[in-house]
Amino acid sequence: MRVAIDARKVHDFGIGTYIRNLLRHLARLDHDTEYVLLCRESDLQLAAQLGPNFRSVCEPSPNYSLREQIHVPWVLRRERPDVFHAPHYVLPFGVPCRSVVTIHDCIHLVFPQYLPHRVAQAYATAAMWAATRRSDRILTVSEASKRDILRLFNVAPEKVDVVHNAIDEGFSVTPTDEQMARIRERYQLNHRFALYVGNIKPHKNLTRLIEAFSAVRRSGLDDLTLLIIGDAISKLPVLRRAVHSHQLHKHVRFLGYMTDDALTVLYRLASVFVFPSLYEGFGLPPLEAMACGTPVVTSNVSSLPEVAGDAAVLVDPYDTESIADGMRRVLTDPALAEDLRRKGLQRAREFSWTRSVEKTLQVYRDVATRGTERGE
Repeated sequence: MRVAIDARKVHDFGIGTYIRNLLRHLARLDHDTEYVLLCRESDLQLAAQLGPNFRSVCEPSPNYSLREQIHVPWVLRRERPDVFHAPHYVLPFGVPCRSVVTIHDCIHLVFPQYLPHRVAQAYATAAMWAATRRSDRILTVSEASKRDILRLFNVAPEKVDVVHNAIDEGFSVTPTDEQMARIRERYQLNHRFALYVGNIKPHKNLTRLIEAFSAVRRSGLDDLTLLIIGDAISKLPVLRRAVHSHQLHKHVRFLGYMTDDALTVLYRLASVFVFPSLYEGFGLPPLEAMACGTPVVTSNVSSLPEVAGDAAVLVDPYDTESIADGMRRVLTDPALAEDLRRKGLQRAREFSWTRSVEKTLQVYRDVATRGTERGE
């Protein structure tokens, strides 16, 4: 069997994490299949790091471009894979082989107001509609996302397979005392802090998080700081306005991108991890926090209850006071915080990249076998 995988987004924040873990675990699990990776020129060495059954070919087309609609099928005709895996919702027209597409979420259709313009909305709708119709199987990362796909695109339920994400193994490794001390000193973390990790797009609901944090401080927990890890604040000026309107410029810190090693320490140093997102296909940061033994407060919508189970305090993300109350409960009730730590560690172990990639590999085999049976 020969499988081609579009790896152009391997360095992205969300989909990149998915691609990196997919490739890493395929290399561990499967030494017989030939894998052809469509890569940027700068990533052509990627296959050599994985094993002798991996091979990279250059695919220079920009994502979401007209060129990829032409060039990706041309590369696939030359390489002649049995299955092509598009790890995000764009499946180019003219793909000459059987295909699998991963649709992580339907946020562009659920929250079209967060797209920059109507053209972007039209593109996302058309691309996802085409992918659901033309692919042989659809992978998605939660039952919540599967329900959205079935509702929005009217595809057969048996065509959609739920394959959960999982955390990188490094988050389960306890940092040394020296590593903990180094991060604490570098960022001057001398007081309790609440932590958020992720990008700062509007659906992440950070304006309400800042308002809830302000309410928590006003209720007597005025030693608390809020750390926001991810994009720079300049990408969403409304957050800067929220910070200043509540006079929190000394208490809310935007630290930008962090390596996984630094995140592993920050999760463990945090008194509470707060993730009040309005919509997630899966929601990996709460699971990372759980793996680090950090009490989690997260939303009671979309996939987040599915991921968190009973190991988090679930709040209404549209209600600032609900978010604030969840934070206060964790910060003022040591028994609750300890119970969440224990349950969170157990919950994180229930998600495994090995099991998820085994399921993905079986989908590849099923799709390739059906193609052979039909004489394709």
